[in-house]
Amino acid sequence: MIVAADDRQRLIEGANKLGIVLDDRQQDALLHYLAMLHKWNKVYALISRRDGDDWLARHLLDSLAVLPYINGSRVIDVGSGAGLPGIPLAIMSPDKQFILLDSNSKKARFMTQVVIELGLKNVTITDQRAEAFQPDQGFDSVVSRAFATIADMLAVTGHLVSGGGKFLAMKGVYPEQELEQLPPGYHVETVHMLEIPFQPGERHLAVVAEDY
Repeated sequence: MIVAADDRQRLIEGANKLGIVLDDRQQDALLHYLAMLHKWNKVYALISRRDGDDWLARHLLDSLAVLPYINGSRVIDVGSGAGLPGIPLAIMSPDKQFILLDSNSKKARFMTQVVIELGLKNVTITDQRAEAFQPDQGFDSVVSRAFATIADMLAVTGHLVSGGGKFLAMKGVYPEQELEQLPPGYHVETVHMLEIPFQPGERHLAVVAEDY
């Protein structure tokens, strides 16, 4: 599927509504990535058909909405799947180092091809389960869209955070029950309401930290 001619303008407009200014290189990279998603999805089933047709809003702008809340210079996207939100965040943050972690080999191959075609020098793709991944150094931000609950996320990614690092859990409606069921040793730092341009429905980002 070819990216629609008006997608560039919608991308610029949507990013502006998020308070983000895109340069030409960033626009080109994000739209190239969107085109690759459409092309590869036909064979690899990267994204569910339930996600609808407006992938620019549902995936690109949704990912960019997290950008202001990324902490530090080392970021890991756990259960990255098709590279969301990691690849859009990496395009926007060449000064940060990203690891995109997913145990699905087909999705890892897709992300590797994206990294090659876009020339993303700040991204490493790792084909492993989160609980098995043992990095030499922790991360300042552990971000994910993928986990059923925040408690699930912490259970398998708790070892990945560095001292003072944050867990960023992307959610739909306000996750009140999930936040009440955090395991011992963690606390909710804040919950941001995200307004995604062109996309109806609620979106929240829960920021969780370790107790000290």
